[in-house]
Amino acid sequence: MLGDKPEIRRLNASAVPSVFPWTEPPSQSAVDRQQRAQRRSQNAELQTAEPSCDSIDIEECLNVAAYECVETPSENTSDDSNEDDEYIPTFADNSCQTTALPRFSIENFVNDPAAVHFYTGLENYEQFQFVLSTLGPAAYHLHYQYDGYDINVLSVADKFFLTLLRLRRYTTLFELSRMFETSEATGLKILVTWINFMYYQWKEIEIWPSKELVSLYEPSDFKQKFPSTRVIVDGTECPVRKPKGPKAQQATFSTYKNRNTVKVLVGCTPAGLVSYISPAYGGCTSDHQIVERSNLPMRCDSGDSVMADKGFNVQDLFAHRNVTINIPTFFRNKNRLPADVVLRDRRVSSKRVHIERIIGLAKTYRILTTPMNTTESALASEILYVCFFLCNLRSRIVPRTA
Repeated sequence: MLGDKPEIRRLNASAVPSVFPWTEPPSQSAVDRQQRAQRRSQNAELQTAEPSCDSIDIEECLNVAAYECVETPSENTSDDSNEDDEYIPTFADNSCQTTALPRFSIENFVNDPAAVHFYTGLENYEQFQFVLSTLGPAAYHLHYQYDGYDINVLSVADKFFLTLLRLRRYTTLFELSRMFETSEATGLKILVTWINFMYYQWKEIEIWPSKELVSLYEPSDFKQKFPSTRVIVDGTECPVRKPKGPKAQQATFSTYKNRNTVKVLVGCTPAGLVSYISPAYGGCTSDHQIVERSNLPMRCDSGDSVMADKGFNVQDLFAHRNVTINIPTFFRNKNRLPADVVLRDRRVSSKRVHIERIIGLAKTYRILTTPMNTTESALASEILYVCFFLCNLRSRIVPRTA
């Protein structure tokens, strides 16, 4: 009727208008996310409702696992089912079980010289056994501090392999414990014991050759230009972690490297044999101080010569032994050098580079290029000696015509 008022419809208080001509429908990705969220909530409710294996017998858990692995016939299956259906393994099959990885051992690399060289720095398995034999029968009768039950699990060869692996690759103790199935404390005991043992065993070997042997194996070109050279020396530094004590920080800080280091003096023959390794000193120690504290001048005979770098000013320490120092000429207060002096300096530098190659070979052991921790810093002299001694067991790196 005309006099009736139009009916007014009111929305509920909780109603939210969402359908308008300009409203875009939800995207497919939003719908998929909502469905995944619903499935996750349903799975979470099912898992909370199922009993755990802690509340039932262990035999019942095994029966459930076996039941899940064995194929159960369904209602729709018939006797004439297809033989090409997917095979479901049983609980007794190996595919349902997880096998543990084999223990890391040197015996796994008998026929893999590339792996032996990668992990130990030695050329092959035969050379590994030869280096182990140089330690003598005492290697089989070592006493470890606080022997653990898992120390005797490893063989002597594997303990030696673990030590070389730490020196060569600087593998962490956590990784070594997983590789050799031991604890980190046991790995540390093995490392400390074997590094000290290798140092004291190889320290008894006289690596300083006589003057006749040096001349016999001296390269031909070296013998023509510098026949009296007995040793080529140079200092090298290895980083260490910053000590806590202020005095230790001052003693190990090197202004040349601008970090905390330990320094060692290394000498080699013209043929490339490491013949002298000094103890390790703090990074602030100069080359002159190291030579002054060492017995290197007393080892040289009268008439010998020592080849070194330009900054190796130790002529006063060798003068009383009638030993000369071959170093490049200093360019002090001079506009230019004579041609013969320049040629001589070039010859000295070309021959002195052999000690740099030896140091570079030793630093393929990453423990010398990575900052040592507190325990390794205390064993710096032993670690440096072992790494440089292992260089003598490698193939010759200085050719006979050098």
